[in-house]
Amino acid sequence: MDKRLERILPGVQKPARYVGGEYNEVIKDRGEVDLRFAFCFPDTYEIGMSNLGFRILYGVLNEMPGVWCERVFAPWTDMEAAMREKDLPLYALESGDPVEVFDVVGFSVGYEMAYTAVLNMLDLAGLPLRSEERTELTPLVVAGGTAMYNAEPMADFIDMALIGEGEELLPEVVTLFRRAKREGWSKARFLRSAAEIEGVYVPSLYGVSYKDDGTIAAITPLDGAPEKVVKRVVHDMDKAYYPVKTIVPSTEIVHDRVTLEVFRGCIRGCRFCQAGYVYRPVRSRSREQLAEYARAAIRDSGYQEMTLSSLSTSDYPQLVGLCDDLEVFCGENHVNLSLPSLRADNFSMELMQRLQRGRKAGLTFAPEAGTQRLRDAINKNVTEEDLTESLKTAFSGGWSAVKLYFMLGLPTETDEDVLGIAEMANHVVHTWREHASNKNRGLRVTVSTSWFVPKPFTAFQWEPQISRLEYERRVRLLRGAITAKAVTYNWHDGDTSFLEAVLARGDRRLGRVLEAAYRRGAKLDAWSDCFDLGRWLAAFEECGLDPEFYACRERGREEILPWSVIDCYVSEDFLWRQRELAHQSAATPDCRARCGGCGANIVEGGECYRG
Repeated sequence: MDKRLERILPGVQKPARYVGGEYNEVIKDRGEVDLRFAFCFPDTYEIGMSNLGFRILYGVLNEMPGVWCERVFAPWTDMEAAMREKDLPLYALESGDPVEVFDVVGFSVGYEMAYTAVLNMLDLAGLPLRSEERTELTPLVVAGGTAMYNAEPMADFIDMALIGEGEELLPEVVTLFRRAKREGWSKARFLRSAAEIEGVYVPSLYGVSYKDDGTIAAITPLDGAPEKVVKRVVHDMDKAYYPVKTIVPSTEIVHDRVTLEVFRGCIRGCRFCQAGYVYRPVRSRSREQLAEYARAAIRDSGYQEMTLSSLSTSDYPQLVGLCDDLEVFCGENHVNLSLPSLRADNFSMELMQRLQRGRKAGLTFAPEAGTQRLRDAINKNVTEEDLTESLKTAFSGGWSAVKLYFMLGLPTETDEDVLGIAEMANHVVHTWREHASNKNRGLRVTVSTSWFVPKPFTAFQWEPQISRLEYERRVRLLRGAITAKAVTYNWHDGDTSFLEAVLARGDRRLGRVLEAAYRRGAKLDAWSDCFDLGRWLAAFEECGLDPEFYACRERGREEILPWSVIDCYVSEDFLWRQRELAHQSAATPDCRARCGGCGANIVEGGECYRG
């Protein structure tokens, strides 16, 4: 261990974040590898180590002979200050080597608020922030994750973005890079060749021009780059890598358990949900393989908790059967199974009793909107009757705590819809009084609201975000309407949601705003302890750009969107039709009931839903 690090660690919070040495980490002989990959997560250790995708790609890369992938996380503010004071550069946990000596520096970016953390990590590593200033082939800076479906705000800083699922894509890029390094290619030659790989977006190979009104005039491929960059999809989940031998952290993390991914994609088609669209089509793992993975992961890690994960786990057709397969094993090993969330339209007491194993933990539902009209507009396909029946079943079975999640500011929302949230909360209280089997424990209802953020590749990508003042007015309206003592109301801070909307639909001109905000101290913006909207507004003013142009402006059908070069298989025509149906408050069936013609079925040869 570096002597500087030894002196730093006693004075910082949670020093175990920074030392590595965990069970199942991968150590290789430097002399036997020809490519070193620094896999960076632009958030703290506890967040990054809870990310299943991060664990999957770590395992995929380390299974490649001659490749060593090591983990790098963003230090907390106290650790960063100490590193800068002692001139200790950002380093990888496995070897302790500085990031600047690695061949590839890859970032997993799932959330726009992590952008400044990427810049801070590059700076801590001693690397130039801008791609054009890193003229040599190494180190190459790449980024993937959901936020990269619109990589434009980060276009100045990354050499390439990997679009889609990385299990097959990332090894192809690494293989090409090893050849380029071996044969002495220039960075420009490598980037041009990499752009031919499906799923690779090289921002420098696209020119962007703008109209006088600030909208995009054209996005022009350069030097033979493809007109469209098509996302990568793993076709067969039974053949996809799963990290059975996963790293067991030596300190507490957010999701400290085995996470079993049952399927990818979502059949539901909620019109606000980016993940629901960009991860189409639905692809499931077999029940038999999941049971095998579950047993192996528990045996190897020693965990006593496992969550069954996907965008809508209760839609997995063989869920009850899978729980049956695991019941004896989990009982013998004192393992608790859990689901991350529930749908009110398919709640099963039989399933919950198996998952909770006698524990009556709180139930979580996400109606998203307070009235049926608005739920139809967002295509939630959940009725108040669904919720009522689920609550009757739960309360009669002994449950007494419920969390309900909603959004404020959804397209077409009115005050009646806002007040409908309070009415729904009161209805939950009434249902408990009528059906609770054990009223001695009392009822706890938590209502939480967030501010709707329009995202690329959704039916609402053209919609404006409501103003900050209007959001705050709706929060006050709802807060005043919730009067039941059993109901607690929590609402999301508006500042971060506003900036998230700006960055989510931003173009590459925001690069200079990102850098200006970073120079003013922006970093770890996903954390309220670190976030300050004021420094961002000052950065926008410094750069002569208006954040409301990006967040609060409605787009027209013919406008070229910054992410138009990316193809996620879901067609723009389909998304526009869904937007029109939203304004008619018209719902559409889920993919299991009827194909909506989104375009993702091309991936599976004409039939995309496979239960």
